[in-house]
Amino acid sequence: MAVASGLAALLLAGCAGYQVGPVNGIPAGSRAVTVNLFRNETFEPRLPEAIAFALRRKLQQDGTFRLETQSAGDVVVNGVITGVHRMPLSFDAKDILTTRDYDLTIVAEVTAVDRVTGKEILHKTFQGRTPIRATPNRDAAERQSQPNVADDLAKNIAAALTEGSW
Repeated sequence: MAVASGLAALLLAGCAGYQVGPVNGIPAGSRAVTVNLFRNETFEPRLPEAIAFALRRKLQQDGTFRLETQSAGDVVVNGVITGVHRMPLSFDAKDILTTRDYDLTIVAEVTAVDRVTGKEILHKTFQGRTPIRATPNRDAAERQSQPNVADDLAKNIAAALTEGSW
């Protein structure tokens, strides 16, 4: 009996910090968010669409905000894609100058504004990254990985929006 009550106390203590629903004090779905297409300052095509799609999906999955697509929401999210970087991760064992895998990183500066007051809620630079296998057709490999890197970037932005203390 003592062992069972000890296990129950241990399990309940482990869940003490868990909170159901939004963690920023705002009731779920009480505010709407509009995600505009990000401005692309890179030479990579189709990034704004991939990022907007991924961010909207992440915000819908989270449920803290209602997604507003027809008119301006309470919070308006804008961004600028400022960089796309490729860093080598691993090299060919027989030729150390040939990259086998590399890390694709997208950098975006994101701003969220309260539409009514005009107050800037969030202004931060975010990164999304994904590993890519080097192939003879690098462009095709990057095109195929674009949803993954956009999803990672969206995950980071959505976390900052939904867990913020504003």
